[in-house]
Amino acid sequence: MFQTLRRINWRAFVRPWENLDWWLLGGVTALTMLGGIMIYSIQLKQETNDWIQHLGVGCIGLILVFLISWIRYDLLLRWRWGIYVAINIGLLLVKFIGTVELGARRWINIFGFHLQPSEFAKLGIIITLAALLHERPAHTLPAMFRAIAVVSLPWILIFLEPNLGTSLIFGAILLGMLYWANANPGWLVLMLSPVVAAILLNAAPSALKNINPTLEPVGVGLWGLWVIVMGFVAFRCLPWKKWGTIAVMVVNLISGILGNWLWSNILQEYQRKRVTMFINPDQDPMGGGYHLIQSRIAIGAGELTGRGITHGTQTQLSFIPEQHTDFIFAAVGEELGFLGCLAVLLTFLLICFRLLVIAQNARDDFGSLIAVGVFSMLVFQTVVNIGMTMNLSPVTGIPLPYLSYGKSALLMNFLAIGVVQAVANHRQRSRF
Repeated sequence: MFQTLRRINWRAFVRPWENLDWWLLGGVTALTMLGGIMIYSIQLKQETNDWIQHLGVGCIGLILVFLISWIRYDLLLRWRWGIYVAINIGLLLVKFIGTVELGARRWINIFGFHLQPSEFAKLGIIITLAALLHERPAHTLPAMFRAIAVVSLPWILIFLEPNLGTSLIFGAILLGMLYWANANPGWLVLMLSPVVAAILLNAAPSALKNINPTLEPVGVGLWGLWVIVMGFVAFRCLPWKKWGTIAVMVVNLISGILGNWLWSNILQEYQRKRVTMFINPDQDPMGGGYHLIQSRIAIGAGELTGRGITHGTQTQLSFIPEQHTDFIFAAVGEELGFLGCLAVLLTFLLICFRLLVIAQNARDDFGSLIAVGVFSMLVFQTVVNIGMTMNLSPVTGIPLPYLSYGKSALLMNFLAIGVVQAVANHRQRSRF
């Protein structure tokens, strides 16, 4: 038997994957395994097998990574519009045959498997944008507006589910890929400015009111200052100085007023609380601030080395709702302590660094933009989720990649890594 094993040409067997980024693959595998362990610990006293499903989907995802990385990624250039149409059809189907859970219609039940089209739409829009910006880089305003228009349709469908968290991820993907495609940074600031104006006129006064009612007018003042600053930015970077400045200031003024209508009529009450409650969660300790307070207690209780797997009081007594999904980092903090949290953060840092290495060494702009799109998606989700559990950002319902339970999200994240590994596997030999 051993002689037979020695005769096998193992080098020929692994040659199709010899250029894979094994550090990247090892990082996502380690996080997935840790996620399975933490989900098991969180649900130890519950009759559920979510941890088995998590690891099972992870195994399927690893197999798909090897299969996808073997295929030439530039074939996706031919399918970009087919992919774009498919993700929008999936999002439209949610409106008609989707199932409602937790107050939102986001899932489609397919033979008992709850598929979330908005998760797969993230990878689809990365591929579509990469193809568009590969053909026409964003160093001109028409090319940038073309990319924004392509993202707008799926973004609107996701926002109306309602799914505020995933719609924010689309914005992060768009900004990251436009920047990598040579868009003027000033244009990107102006593109984001209407959203900031709406927040400053609506969310900021509400948040400041939670701290001290006398601070509420400060939000309106910040909105006015922002409009003036954006006018200056427009004057410096737009080709048409006078009319561009006027148009930008008018758009920001209108955005603030329109944001008031969206804030009052579109966003649900729980969504408005999520946006403002992190400023002062103690004002509603048994309502909107409950998640944040309990998460903060759990992370602090872990101290340096943690209380040990299955030994966290906050975790085992289920003080934190949805702990196996959105707030899984709180369980890591309590049961593995500061050192465990640091290890998770360093692993995410390794993954992000390897994504940038692949983007830099890619054979063409299409592959480079795919890697940057995945990088932008993972960075935004990680920062927002961990900031949320540590009471540093609003509660948005964004899961922690590879750790949080969610079959659609986990499978999509592995598919994204598979496409990036295809970029790495077919790259030219070069150094970062």
